Amino acid sequence: MRRRLGHHRQHGKQGGGGGLLAKLSIAVLFLLICSLSLLSAPFTPNTNGSTAPSQISVEELWKSANSGGWKPSSAPRSKWPPPPKETNGYLRVRCNGGLNQQRSAICNAVLAARIMNATLVLPELDANSFWHDDSGFHGLYDVEHFIQSLRFDVQIVERIPEIHKNGKTKKIKAFQLRPPRDAPISWYTIDALKKMKEHGAIYLSPFSHRLAEEIDNPEYQRLRCRVNYHALRFKPHIMKLSESIVDKLRAQGHFMAIHLRFEMDMLSFAGCFDIFTSAEQKILKKYRKENFADKTLIYKERRAIGKCPLTPEEVGLILRAMGFNNSTRIYLAAGELFGGERFMTPFRALFPRLENHSSVDASEELATNSQGLIGSAVDYMVCLLADIFMPTYDGPSNFANNLLGHRLYYGFRTNIRPDRKGLAPVFIARENGRTAGFEEAVRHVMLKTNFGGPHKRISPESFYTNSWPECFCQMETQNPAHKCPSENVMQNLHSQLVSENIDVEQYNRSDSTISLAER
Repeated sequence: MRRRLGHHRQHGKQGGGGGLLAKLSIAVLFLLICSLSLLSAPFTPNTNGSTAPSQISVEELWKSANSGGWKPSSAPRSKWPPPPKETNGYLRVRCNGGLNQQRSAICNAVLAARIMNATLVLPELDANSFWHDDSGFHGLYDVEHFIQSLRFDVQIVERIPEIHKNGKTKKIKAFQLRPPRDAPISWYTIDALKKMKEHGAIYLSPFSHRLAEEIDNPEYQRLRCRVNYHALRFKPHIMKLSESIVDKLRAQGHFMAIHLRFEMDMLSFAGCFDIFTSAEQKILKKYRKENFADKTLIYKERRAIGKCPLTPEEVGLILRAMGFNNSTRIYLAAGELFGGERFMTPFRALFPRLENHSSVDASEELATNSQGLIGSAVDYMVCLLADIFMPTYDGPSNFANNLLGHRLYYGFRTNIRPDRKGLAPVFIARENGRTAGFEEAVRHVMLKTNFGGPHKRISPESFYTNSWPECFCQMETQNPAHKCPSENVMQNLHSQLVSENIDVEQYNRSDSTISLAER
């Protein structure tokens, strides 16, 4: 994999008078119109098997990864007509799961609406999901920003308006459909669209992983990036909470964020029971039986192929072997760790400067929602802005995978992604008393991993984890598919709206009869 060779960009300092919201708004504008400056020369991305350097430099890891001349760009690069006045009907979706599963579903919903030429009803966030949190879209995201940001892509309303005809008021009832998992575009253009035209509106539920990720249309993929990295902005109070935490953490220098996925649901899913007491194993097995498909899982086999989440102690040992010392400031983004303090004690002994959102900011809002969607949203923002992010289990973890993709898009920010399969025999040997050369063996494995630079997406890596190359561009390139669009792309899109005789002001409102002020 490609390592830290060549020039690097220092992470920007946080704090000051502008505030996180203003800073990110400016950054979003610059990213969208592709006016960021180049960082280095043209580049061919790395693939597995390339030569790696012989050592890890902690000082280099605190900097952003080498961009290789690539910069984020999700603006259209080919003809992209605005959404017409008359659409084929209304699309409602119910996004189930936790914060980041819902986030991916929202991106898919916008794309589905574009594909079907439908008016998107503001997506519903499942209140009965894992978090048992009823914050909803309005409680988490800036609705006006969401609608305004996507005005060149889809029409969005807050609810299906009533029809007034012959002095009577009629409600449109959406026809409910259950989309297939990872449904192809053809399902939406044939099956779903047929029902939409018949009924005027359809309701897709559930809507998690209901549109194929790999689509052979770069413009559709770039729309997903526009939604994920530009339109979906948390509400101002969540951004301010996040800014406060980041400023306090960075006041003492660099900090690292770790998603410590050592929680009951993931341990049960992975089938990693043997390190726990008999009482704890009983709890995990019960949870697995109630929530996952019946399957015989043997711990030693799972552990040997890297299918078990890293323990907190293993995380500490990896960082220590890489050269981080006990002065490293670490922010922990995690739910309730299973097994309690006995698993944290060895980690804390190696890295005592541990924080979480509750210890850095003891505000009442976080205290009452530390394990809900708002707490998860704050964790997301802090991890996004951290100098280094380390997921400890990025297999089926939507939180970790979405953050890896966002940090790539946000400027190739450093990620440490442990190769659990490669590290498994190293840890097993240590547990069996063979400690000689342990740290060297860990470094040997980690040197082969990618630390956040552009790299080829290989299955099972998700598009939301790595949107290269669709959502990136180069100013100097021989490949027209990779060339950055013109700097006046936003002006051109606005002109298209006007030329189509579309009421531009319509796109500044949620719909013609229901205003934001009336909520």
